[in-house]
Amino acid sequence: MSYIRITGIAGLIALVAGMAGAQTLTIGVRGGPESLDPHYSALGTHAEAAKHIFDTLVWADENLQIGPGLATEWKPVDDDTWEFKLREGVKFHDGSDFTAEDVKFSIARPPIVTGPTTTAIYVRRVKEVEIVDPHTIHIHTDGPAPSLPYDFVRLFIVSHTAAADYSTPETAPEGFNSGKAAIGTGPFKLVSWEPKGDLMLERFDEYWGGPAAWEKVIRKEMPNDSSRLAALKAGQVDLVNDVSSADYLQLKNDPSIDTFLGDGIYIMNMLLDQRPDVMPGVRAKDGSPLPTNPLTDIRVRQAFDKAIDRETMVEIVLEGLGKPADQGMPPGFFGYSDKVEKPVYDPEGAKALLAEAGYPDGFEMDLYCTSDRLPGDAAICQGLGQMLSVIGMKVNVNATSRTVYFPAQSRGEYSVSMNGWGTLTGEATYTLGGQMHTPDKEKGLGGFNRISYSNPDLDKLIEEGMVELDEGKRREILEKAMEMAAADKVLIPIVQLQSVWAAKAGELDFTPRTDGDTLAYPIKPKK
Repeated sequence: MSYIRITGIAGLIALVAGMAGAQTLTIGVRGGPESLDPHYSALGTHAEAAKHIFDTLVWADENLQIGPGLATEWKPVDDDTWEFKLREGVKFHDGSDFTAEDVKFSIARPPIVTGPTTTAIYVRRVKEVEIVDPHTIHIHTDGPAPSLPYDFVRLFIVSHTAAADYSTPETAPEGFNSGKAAIGTGPFKLVSWEPKGDLMLERFDEYWGGPAAWEKVIRKEMPNDSSRLAALKAGQVDLVNDVSSADYLQLKNDPSIDTFLGDGIYIMNMLLDQRPDVMPGVRAKDGSPLPTNPLTDIRVRQAFDKAIDRETMVEIVLEGLGKPADQGMPPGFFGYSDKVEKPVYDPEGAKALLAEAGYPDGFEMDLYCTSDRLPGDAAICQGLGQMLSVIGMKVNVNATSRTVYFPAQSRGEYSVSMNGWGTLTGEATYTLGGQMHTPDKEKGLGGFNRISYSNPDLDKLIEEGMVELDEGKRREILEKAMEMAAADKVLIPIVQLQSVWAAKAGELDFTPRTDGDTLAYPIKPKK
């Protein structure tokens, strides 16, 4: 992978010294971008970094309420056409004008250059882009697409001229990671990026939303929670994200530190592969192969669900920083159903179900999860393994880096896994269509279905909800789909995460975002 380098130690020292002398915001973040191509990854940490350099047509505020971004207004003009009016007078970082050509180009890129965590999901409904004039486009969809503006919250706009030669899987990494194509309209311009290290940015004074409060921004990728907090206390960074639950309890009594707590959108889920005869990491306790995949048995899945003590997971493992989860997205989101039964911790009932399924002594399985993506991910994973052992399962917990986990998961190497999912658009079709629909590249559905799950009845409901224009009817359809998915217990929700940030006391005006993003532009120095 290629990336920007500052030549010579003297040059690096001069750059850092210059940034420190200016009005600089330094942020310690748990995870950073996978590359500088905003269309490469749908992971939240990737999109969070991209939002500093690139804009989207539709913006979501800290409560995930959508509003104008590079598009000032939008409306359906017929059942399968949306009209978007584009903001005039917007400049890219290289001084070129933002026009409809850039939007058309940016909509075409994701299916071509996306990585293992696909961004093609955000343009799956688009059939054709028609340029009406330099600041008006018509998006023709494959049928009614009422949620299209929500999808466009994560559609980053790149320069069609700067990225023209860097829009294939072979050329995109070099073009964007070198900075040649990383030209956006966002509030900050790229200075340099070191993978797994620092992302250095400078203010774009011509930003259409007005210049940021910070001349320079340094985002330091620091996956170790203790190291990140130590850097804050030592004055090496001004703000850190994803403060651990244990640290949060201590910091609340520290007058030198301000903490900020917010409910998150991320649900930690256990995922159980449904391939009947392929079961990597699942075996009898003596190491011998099993005749068929036990995870395809609903009784086994129900047993796992009953084995999870969600209250303990929140109170002990997360030390109160979370809430028990019962379905694939948080309460209050469009499509969340109050009819889904709340999970009940019942280890004896779980053992009975395992015995009924033919596994009275359980079996052995490898459980994989991330260790550096979301707060408490490794701890939740360890807790999950211990809870399953209570009902007779032998569980080998493997917490690994997200850079290893997600590619391996997409290759089908895990039968049992756990990771967080956030309904980033605030609307159920994102979760249902992405995770629970049968994988269908032609329809652009099931792009994040890593477990070969397929339920034709659920597919039908999801597709009905995606095209229903009447909001009340669409809500009813999506709630029914969520109920069906919850009953099947293939994706088993565990907890809804809460996020904590910490900063030097009295220095920053900061508002937590529901999606957990740590964005420099809205942050202001306290007066």
